[in-house]
Amino acid sequence: MNLIIVESPTKAKTLSRFLGSGYEVEATMGHIKDLPKSKLGVDVEHDFKPEYIEVEKRKVTIEKLKVESKKADIVYIATDPDREGEAIAEHVRQIINNQASISKRMVFHEITKEAVEEALENPRDVDTNLVDAQIGRRVLDRLVGYKLSPLLWKKVRVGLSAGRVQSVAVRLIVEKEREIEKFKSDEYWEIFAKFNKFTAKLIKEVKNKDEADKILDNLKKSKYVVSDVRKKQVTKNPYPPFTTSTLTQAGARIFGWSAKKTMSIAQGLYEEGLITYHRTDSLNLNGVAVKKARKFIGTSYGQNYLTEKPRFYKTTSKVAQEAHEAIRPTDVSKIPNGENKLYDLIWKRFIATQMAAAVYDETVVEVAAQRADDETPYLLRAGGQVMKFDGWRKLFPIDKAAVILPEVQKGQDLDLEKVWGEQKFTQPPARFNEASLIKMLEKLGIGRPSTYAPTISTIQIRQYVEKNENKQFAPTPIGFAVNDFLISNFSETFEYQFTAQMEDNLDKVAEGKLAWVKTIRDFYLPFDKKVKDVTKNSVRVKIEVEKIGKKCPDCKDGELVIRTGRFGKFISCSTFPECKHTEKYLEKIGVKCPDCKVGEVIVKKSKRGKFFGCSRYPDCKYASWKSPKKDDA
Repeated sequence: MNLIIVESPTKAKTLSRFLGSGYEVEATMGHIKDLPKSKLGVDVEHDFKPEYIEVEKRKVTIEKLKVESKKADIVYIATDPDREGEAIAEHVRQIINNQASISKRMVFHEITKEAVEEALENPRDVDTNLVDAQIGRRVLDRLVGYKLSPLLWKKVRVGLSAGRVQSVAVRLIVEKEREIEKFKSDEYWEIFAKFNKFTAKLIKEVKNKDEADKILDNLKKSKYVVSDVRKKQVTKNPYPPFTTSTLTQAGARIFGWSAKKTMSIAQGLYEEGLITYHRTDSLNLNGVAVKKARKFIGTSYGQNYLTEKPRFYKTTSKVAQEAHEAIRPTDVSKIPNGENKLYDLIWKRFIATQMAAAVYDETVVEVAAQRADDETPYLLRAGGQVMKFDGWRKLFPIDKAAVILPEVQKGQDLDLEKVWGEQKFTQPPARFNEASLIKMLEKLGIGRPSTYAPTISTIQIRQYVEKNENKQFAPTPIGFAVNDFLISNFSETFEYQFTAQMEDNLDKVAEGKLAWVKTIRDFYLPFDKKVKDVTKNSVRVKIEVEKIGKKCPDCKDGELVIRTGRFGKFISCSTFPECKHTEKYLEKIGVKCPDCKVGEVIVKKSKRGKFFGCSRYPDCKYASWKSPKKDDA
């Protein structure tokens, strides 16, 4: 009997479906060794040696692995094909080393019969470079967290934490918020003219109402003639296949999902054998899979929907692991049935990569408004686009209707029906949502596929940022305070380029080009010195609070303010700790309860996120994930 060890029970179950009776499959249930929670667990005096210990809640699992290993002829360690998976493989190897006669590492990027059989035929040793890269990251993150978190407790507030990547993510959100606060909106006007069957827009910057009124008056008196007509054929190629980053962005943009939810669903799809490994930054596509996709397209949609040659994509990321593939379905014949929206999206995105480009006929019409005073004519422009061939858009139809311009000729006179102006104001930069934050982190080279979801989850759990109704991130007073303290005292540690460089160094460790100990030493020595200096010389940070305009009912001297604690917002006296008065904070949205018409709709929190409920709960059970409008009440 041979034993195969994987991480999850679902993965084990999927493997068991197509492996013969000669194989037993067991799961580690995740990491079986980790650094201790109660202490640093890194020997900084002796090359930063990590003190890995067996995870307490995995004791039963570990004993079972030892027992089953003794019975096996060969033990295949089939944990995930990345650094974390390689580290788990090494810890498994250490635990069963004295139990099993032979242990081998097997790697596959999709859980299919073909991929697993190939992996069984081509086992390898544990990749020590990948293990070292994981050790380097774990040690680095532990040093930053364990050194800075107590400092935050002392200088800001008890219960806070810092992280090498999470603190940079908070910095991005804080800096964006301050950019928004500084923004000054400017007035501008857009001016339109309607002719028979089409509308054109003035090509001129109009800054205020007086200028707009003057132009509108002139346009009413102008003679209109078509000054130019431009027609061209435009092609639009499909998007590349998904990586972890683009998948989580799509999940947020299309479904409104958190990165954590998207990755959780993707994990399930991978473990069920439906998609390739979901933690990847590579755009590589397997040639056999591409061939099958092309056959499917030709049969299902017709040969005219196929590209002339197979379409492959070049990975632009310098740090992408080329051995990995992009995220795709393992079997294109498993056509989506609507049961899983994410699988549907992944399947369509992959199939689309091999489909012909969408073709459009694009027309631009320019209209000259000749003024009566013979001054330079005003120029107006209209654009239209008509789909000529849908190509890959057959899978991703465009919702908006096409703008079709009438046939007009250069020099043709036009009859004006009406002109009007619309007042507009320049808008501040948009806050980050999950999609745009992940996109920015990736652009800066901060974090890797395995870190996006947990990073975003952590900064919300720590209450450094919160989402508004539009699912955009805004920093909390705690987020501002922690960020300002860290950036003012550890600017280099949380500088974007420096953080990205540390990621690059860890990638070099994974490639065997750099020793992890040197990487950590170069970082730690000046960092530790800085921590000691800041601990001694920095002043305590005051967290800003929001006044609500009421006197404290207990002490009568202080004012009631909104604070953010470990369990969310609450109301307390401004003189705390002298006065201990506290109240429950109800975040009202200014809408009466649609059900009882008496209570106020308030914002509540659950494990699934924010929702809306009645302030009279439990007397009124109203609850909704969507914010009710004032006219609903």
